[in-house]
Amino acid sequence: MKLALAQLNLTVGDIAGNTDRLLAVAREAHAAGAALLLTPEMSICGYPAEDLVLRQDFCEACAAALDRIAHEAPPDLALIVGYPERSDDGLFNAAALVRGGHVEAVYRKHHLPNHSVFDEARVFDSGDAPCVFACGSLNFGLNICGDIWEPGPAKWAMEAGADWLLVPNASPYHLNKERERLAIARARQVEAPLPIVYGNLVGGQDELVFDGASFVVDAEGSVLAQCPAWREGVFMIELDGDTASGPMHLLPTEEQAVYDALVLAVRDYVGKNGFRGVHLGLSGGIDSALTLALAVDALGADRVHAVMMPSDYTAGISVDDSRDMVKRLGVKYSEIAIKPMVEAFTAQLAGEFAGLKADTTEENLQARTRGTLLMALSNKFGTLVLTTGNKSEMGTGYATLYGDMAGGFAVLKDVPKMLVYRLSNYRNSVSAVIPQRIIDRPPSAELRPDQTDQDSLPPYEILDAILAAYVERDLSAREIVALGYDAATVKRVIRLVDLAEYKRRQAAPGPRITPRNFGKDRRYPITSKYRPEGDLP
Repeated sequence: MKLALAQLNLTVGDIAGNTDRLLAVAREAHAAGAALLLTPEMSICGYPAEDLVLRQDFCEACAAALDRIAHEAPPDLALIVGYPERSDDGLFNAAALVRGGHVEAVYRKHHLPNHSVFDEARVFDSGDAPCVFACGSLNFGLNICGDIWEPGPAKWAMEAGADWLLVPNASPYHLNKERERLAIARARQVEAPLPIVYGNLVGGQDELVFDGASFVVDAEGSVLAQCPAWREGVFMIELDGDTASGPMHLLPTEEQAVYDALVLAVRDYVGKNGFRGVHLGLSGGIDSALTLALAVDALGADRVHAVMMPSDYTAGISVDDSRDMVKRLGVKYSEIAIKPMVEAFTAQLAGEFAGLKADTTEENLQARTRGTLLMALSNKFGTLVLTTGNKSEMGTGYATLYGDMAGGFAVLKDVPKMLVYRLSNYRNSVSAVIPQRIIDRPPSAELRPDQTDQDSLPPYEILDAILAAYVERDLSAREIVALGYDAATVKRVIRLVDLAEYKRRQAAPGPRITPRNFGKDRRYPITSKYRPEGDLP
């Protein structure tokens, strides 16, 4: 028999649009000879719908959409669709089997993830029963996403007679996540040796980005079919007893996967929120250069407007390299000198600052002037401002609140500086859009004479490693020092991270590409007397 696996880019809350898309792929799958169609987790309403599922009218709209699908889908196609099910028993993350013009069965997700970016236990109740149905000569059991990450549900499906396990997913991406999913599927087969069809969502949703990369494995964990990452489609799988055949796409390299994740995140955030295009500040540095390349790849050059805002401290090569890059990409480009505005601010504050030395206040005035200009352009032209700060800067607070942090979407918010370099080199390996001098020269905020980032921060290869240990792995200061890092440097970095929490709380959202981002993942108090670096001398 033929099974159709639909990797779809759905939109949270677009119940009518998602339903139209589900019906379209149902007809496509049926026309291709499929007897069974698997769609992603919560496919009717999109994922994660968060507190929308607590609204009765929202759940009623989803129920009406499910009824429409049942009546309009090809009657001889077995269709699996996800939705929030509200009943007298509670509120469930559910998957419905639609066939023959009605809802034949419903499976309720058992294991509700309540960690990292997930808080399903906050809104959903847990199911407690298997769901197995026949299609052709085979019996199929249902699990939903997190159910195969924990013992129990897969085994219950097997004990209820399942020959195959169908797993609709909305599994968000982070580095090497596709390989982690395969390892989890194989681990689950130790207790429930069933072949598995793992179907995943694709697309961007706020801070999350979903990579697709759906797959099919036999009962021993051998990959029988591999769908592409980052691409929508309906992929046909031929099932034959306990084996199958289907497309075999190569998974991307680490740099390619991250780059594709950021492109899709920008495209969907801009498109799904209805912005006409984007503005971004181009400084001549590597972060804004990479952001510009990502924006053009996501939206096309005609929807991207780069703005160079030079000051007295902007190096001539920064302007030259920016002009070079915009010519390579063909985007709209403006230069707006900030000196007159900064001088006006300084003059108005002269009385207040009388007798005080210049410090970071004057540096921040420059950044905040640039932020004001970009937001004015955003207001006037209906665009989104992309901020350009990376995870290393956001981690240590090396950013100006209401300055370079001003904007609507922080593309590199979860990208450490050393990965910025790798992504830039990867993009240039495709086509050389970033001038090599931007990659090679020492990074600088250019807010005072002869400034470089390393005046204020440790070398980025050291900084990124300490940040990964402290932020992503929750290692203590002593544990980080035991890895070979200087105690004073570790203490300083941890202190910077903790002091900058108030800044990050006000930062724009940005796509998550590491196992722990600043945002939905890591939730630390702003007001806290705990000093994790205090156990160091």
